[in-house]
Amino acid sequence: MSFYVIYCHDYNDLPFVISCTQGRFYPKAGVMTKRKTANTDARAGAGARSIDQRGVADLIPYANNARTHSEAQVALIAGSIREFGFNNPVLVDGLNGIIAGHGRVLAARKLGLDVVPVIELAHLTEAQKRAYILADNRLAEQAGWDRDLLALELGELSGIGVALEGLGFAAGELDELLALDKADPREEATPAPPAHPVSRPGDLWCLGPHRLLCGDATSAADVARLLGDVRPHLMVTDPPYGVMYDPDWRNRAGASETKRTGKVLNDDRADWRAAWALFPGDVAYVWHGALHATTVAESLVASGFDIRSQIIWAKDRHVLSRGHYHWQHEPAWYAVRA
Repeated sequence: MSFYVIYCHDYNDLPFVISCTQGRFYPKAGVMTKRKTANTDARAGAGARSIDQRGVADLIPYANNARTHSEAQVALIAGSIREFGFNNPVLVDGLNGIIAGHGRVLAARKLGLDVVPVIELAHLTEAQKRAYILADNRLAEQAGWDRDLLALELGELSGIGVALEGLGFAAGELDELLALDKADPREEATPAPPAHPVSRPGDLWCLGPHRLLCGDATSAADVARLLGDVRPHLMVTDPPYGVMYDPDWRNRAGASETKRTGKVLNDDRADWRAAWALFPGDVAYVWHGALHATTVAESLVASGFDIRSQIIWAKDRHVLSRGHYHWQHEPAWYAVRA
């Protein structure tokens, strides 16, 4: 078990701790049963005998095939074949008529394949063949998803760099599932503000060699009280980003398991030169929203800093938002006193 303490621009002037349990999930243990005797039903024992290779041009689609395949779906199937190989053979009758795999054959043609793997189901009667064409498609639709395990698997695949777009899930569906693959929502939820808070504005906490002030970083009096005679060398800060962060839309859309409430105070502001001017040190790392990078940089320069570099935090997955594109990185300015 690992615990992470997160310090950031908060919702109610209160720091908060998130504890996360890391680990893998395994399927629930099933009940062991004794081996049963072999099924003597000849019909159940009949079926495919071997995999063969046949020309794509020789395969004949079933004229009454009720299953449709859009261009988008065929493109996804083609992408899957290109990525993983042609692992699911086409099922045919004794005359090369397609029983199952019409979409795969269309994808093979799209890819320019000459031959594909097939399994011949010569044991089926004409009536059985027509019935199986329907059953093969319809029965697959009856399966469901364990959404918790699905979210876990997608999250782990995303974490190791696997592109999820070609797996057949819509973008919005992936966003929702990846949002589920986070820490236990009971642990991640922001607690309600206490009726009588322990710490109030003006309180200075002495934690061994460390000092923590509940105050205003743009107030000269507060900064002087916090620092005393100490001159820090480095400032690492993650102030409000000027994006008017509001988590309520996630709750309304059902996209958040944490039910965080409350807006970030002063989050309509990206220029914090009043705070930079009070920092007596020489080096600063300032995290900021990419859309306001210029504003943040200008405020640092105006406060006597030179921008030396922009650092990018490349995250293992994107952050769900209402934008046309979802952010998967966060920038920081590295600046030194001029």
